[in-house]
This record gives sequence, C-alpha cells and structure tokens, in this order.
Amino acid sequence: MLVFARPRLVLLSVPKTGTTALEAALSDDADLVLRNPPHLKHLPLKGYQNRIAPLFNDNGAPFRVIAVVRDPVDRLRSWYRYRNRDDLVGRPASTRGLSFHDFVAEVMKPGDRAPYARIGTQADFLADKDGRLGADLVYRYENMGDLTRYLADQLGRTVDLDWLNASPDADTPLSAAAEAALRDHLAEDCALHAGATGHADR
Repeated sequence: MLVFARPRLVLLSVPKTGTTALEAALSDDADLVLRNPPHLKHLPLKGYQNRIAPLFNDNGAPFRVIAVVRDPVDRLRSWYRYRNRDDLVGRPASTRGLSFHDFVAEVMKPGDRAPYARIGTQADFLADKDGRLGADLVYRYENMGDLTRYLADQLGRTVDLDWLNASPDADTPLSAAAEAALRDHLAEDCALHAGATGHADR
C-alpha cells in the first residue's frame, strides 16, 4: 500500500496485480509505504479505512483510493504459478505436482480448502463495510498504462515500471467447461474487472 498525502491518493496492493512493480516505481514519492509484512502490504480496503485513513484525517479533501484488478482466471493462473516455485515444494501451500485443473477445482470447493487454494477474491478485497465497492478508481491490469499516465499527471513526473516478482513458468491448461464454471464461481470478480474503467469517466 502507498499513501500520497499531497495529491491525496491511496494505492491499494491487490495481490497478483502488479503492485510490486508499482511500489518500486512510486515508493520514493509516497508519504507512507507498507511493504512488509505481507498482511500490511496487502491490507484490504476495510483495513485501510479502519487503520490507515484515520492517521491522515486532517479535514482536507478526501483521499482517492486506487486499485488494479486482473481478469480472475488470469489471476488464478498467476497464483498457481507463484505457488509452484521451488521454495514452496513440500509445503502445504505448494502447487508443485498438481494440475491447474485440480487447483481450480479446489479453489471452487465449498467449505474448507487446501492451503494452496485459499485465495481471496478481488471483490472482497475492495469491499467497504457495507459490502459495496469502496475504491474510487479501479484499473484493469492489462491497461496499466492508463494508471501510470494518471499517476504521472498527479505526481508531476514520468512513471516507468520494471516488472518484478514474476511467477515462474508452468502449464495452465483449462477446459472450456472448467473455465466457464470458474467464471461463474468468480462472477463478482468478473463483473468488477469488466467494469474497471480507471479515470476514464471521472
């Protein structure tokens, strides 16, 4: 999470949406940088509202909350590859030796899931206390250029990204039927991604 006091912006770190690259490019401009431990870096919207926003309450203009969201199937592919890395082998969170199809099936399973499949949704991450979308500007991961141009305008400098924390390669085939079931399971995330227009209508 990055907080910029003068332009009054907050950039939430939705997991697996390029936030490490954004953090590296923007941390020198930020007035508050939460990068470790992970549960603070990836503090969801309600956590920001309850724990961080009061620290910047100076009765000035409200902060604009910014987030990036990713196509939910593509995001799960990234999670699967990330948890396939060498340093997780033999641990409960590892996907090594597991097909992507079986990983998806576990993600969709009702009730308690295996540690490797405990992945929160983007809709929950960005929901306020009433369950509504609480971010002001939501950008698609594939349109990151729109966000960097907006931030460049707000910060008065160019913003260039070096992609970091890339997941290792792994095959992620998925049948059409399984993908349809997954998109139905993640319908809220699909709608959130489809409706993410950044600052285009602001």
